[in-house]
Amino acid sequence: MARSALMNVMVQAAVKAGRGLARDFGEVQNLQVSVKGPGDFVSQADTRAEKILYEELQKARPAFGFLMEEGGVKEGNDPQSRWIIDPLDGTTNFLHGIPHFAISIALERHGVITAGLIYNPVTDEMFTAERGGGAFLNDRRLRVAARRELTDCVVACGLPHLGRGDHGKFLIELRNVMNNCVGVRRGGAASLDLAYVAAGRYDGYWENHLSAWDIAAGIVLVREAGGFVSDLNGGQTMLESGNILTGNEYIQKQLGETVRKPFKSAKS
Repeated sequence: MARSALMNVMVQAAVKAGRGLARDFGEVQNLQVSVKGPGDFVSQADTRAEKILYEELQKARPAFGFLMEEGGVKEGNDPQSRWIIDPLDGTTNFLHGIPHFAISIALERHGVITAGLIYNPVTDEMFTAERGGGAFLNDRRLRVAARRELTDCVVACGLPHLGRGDHGKFLIELRNVMNNCVGVRRGGAASLDLAYVAAGRYDGYWENHLSAWDIAAGIVLVREAGGFVSDLNGGQTMLESGNILTGNEYIQKQLGETVRKPFKSAKS
């Protein structure tokens, strides 16, 4: 698989940051005796990974700006190019010793996501995509699943948790989807949910209340794997609205219709 110079930069930065996260992940289970200890430890792991990513990417493309989960916005001399970075997506999984988390790096140019990388350093799965160049898992080309009926599908989602999101609205969405598919999965890392849609492991995915760094890389991955991506209303405001809906041409449409309809109980 031939990679562009920019993608090589992204891969090298992710691998370097990933080594540190994998090492820190091996230590986090030793800290479970203290609530404060693991929280602080994960925060430090987050910050260290982001620092590595920032330094590696800034060194390679010094004019580009940044949008980062921890470091916020850093303007570059090239106002049309910026990196969108999540150094540790799936922090709660990381904290609890669950090996399902990822580094997410996207490149946005002139308002369009042109490249994306999602890397789980524990499984060593590297998902990459460049606009017009296809999507890959390590060196294997990816395609979204080909199922055409939602009733045959496994769908991923995010769950609102304590103090976050509209629980009542989500329960209506979840009931509707549960009644129309084979199964629903909640992995706890939005970037990997999108990567799994690109890889055909999930047939579709929807979620609310996300940040740009959670989904930017996954958007180009799904599209380059032949999938469709929109916000929950069918528009293209994913990075601004924080909600997302994905699948192939057929499933994305059916999933959107299912998520948006009001719930009707068997008695109604």
